[in-house]
Amino acid sequence: MDNVLFVWLLLLIVMIVTELITMGLTTIWFAGGAIIAIILAVLHVPVAIQIAAFLVVSIVLLIFTRPIAVKYFNHDRLKTNVESMIGRQAVVISEIDNLNGIGQIQVNGQEWSARTVEDGQVIPVGEVVVIKAVSGVKLIVELKNK
Repeated sequence: MDNVLFVWLLLLIVMIVTELITMGLTTIWFAGGAIIAIILAVLHVPVAIQIAAFLVVSIVLLIFTRPIAVKYFNHDRLKTNVESMIGRQAVVISEIDNLNGIGQIQVNGQEWSARTVEDGQVIPVGEVVVIKAVSGVKLIVELKNK
């Protein structure tokens, strides 16, 4: 029984250290499962039940609390260059036409392929657009005065 307790303690330490290194908010939930397994090991509960409890608690914590934690802990993360484009204004430098698969805009001196939010809409050169989303390597835009 002491060996099983040692294994759970070791697993707990590994999960916490891994979480500290990666900050992915994934392994910490398995550390929670390991804590429950440690408590069960101290109470001399059979190993099969300890393993089952570890898995159930870890998965429940991962599924139900991770989305909440990610929402509150990752709100200060820095946006990538592309993510920071959303909401910015740009100038059309090549007519945007989804049907023909053409269009380019210029944002902060950089040229990007662009498509409109709505199919069928053609935006001529010189128009000012607002970037609404990113799809692959294309920026999805709509006219500024919309």
